[in-house]
Amino acid sequence: MTPNNDARANRPTWAPPILRGDRMEAGLRTLELDVRRRLDGLLQGNHLGLVPGPGSEPGEARPYQPGDDVRRMDWAVTARTTTPHIRETVADRELETWVVADLSPSLDFGTAVCEKRDLVVCAVAAVAHLTGGGGNRIGALLSNGAETVRVPPRGGLGHARDLVRRVATLPSAEEGTRGDLATLVDKLRRPPRRRGLAVVISDFLGPVTWERPLRALSARHDLMAVEVLDPRDVDLPEVGSVVLADPESGRQRDVHVSALLRKEFAAAASAHRAEVARAIRQAGAGHLVLRTDSDWIADLVRFAVARKRGWSGAAS
Repeated sequence: MTPNNDARANRPTWAPPILRGDRMEAGLRTLELDVRRRLDGLLQGNHLGLVPGPGSEPGEARPYQPGDDVRRMDWAVTARTTTPHIRETVADRELETWVVADLSPSLDFGTAVCEKRDLVVCAVAAVAHLTGGGGNRIGALLSNGAETVRVPPRGGLGHARDLVRRVATLPSAEEGTRGDLATLVDKLRRPPRRRGLAVVISDFLGPVTWERPLRALSARHDLMAVEVLDPRDVDLPEVGSVVLADPESGRQRDVHVSALLRKEFAAAASAHRAEVARAIRQAGAGHLVLRTDSDWIADLVRFAVARKRGWSGAAS
């Protein structure tokens, strides 16, 4: 569902740019400016706080302070000085990021200011532009359900722009094509890649068959899951009779949206969302939710700030 001209005129300022037709290139430039001005100005520091600061390379020793991680105690220095010391670490700033972008037919849907597919592009743009620089590289696995495109990891602004453009221009699969997120995640895990940041972007609809591959992926990488939702994924409106369609199976069904049906649909959707959140949490991943009726940049800022505070609290 694509916003019409009237909807475009009334689009809120936080809505993603239109990324279709002759407005594609202008939309991509606007998206990059939004990311760099609104996000980079609000969140200072490397990697947008998507990955923790401490590294693995040994650095300077300093006296122990209450709240320091005792696992970093430097017993040799402590024995020589008779004063407890910890060994600080130097972070490896050459980050390799891999993005798994699910663009199966269920993402070609939206009833608010954009389609879920547009939010996938926005999330990829945020990760690509804000983890760039300093020798960092980013690669991606993109799938529309019918084909999978592998983008090798490279660095530089030009590569980041090309990656976002490839996500935005990946053609939609025919209706009835079913995506397989579990297989897509497994393709990122095998063969093993350099340790870094892995970002999985999907609406996570359907069976939670991706839980085991996601757990296996988190054993090697810092992991982030971006769940993309539309209001109609969680609630049915009071519209009377309506045709419900599953874009990944092609099945359709005429239903009357009664109060009972709305209640049962909301309960089932809530239970599925809770199951998705549980699986992501148990995989040890950060969980960011983006909605087509919400300011995606504000949601990303809140997520990154909460992640930074969590790491600070764990270390202090």
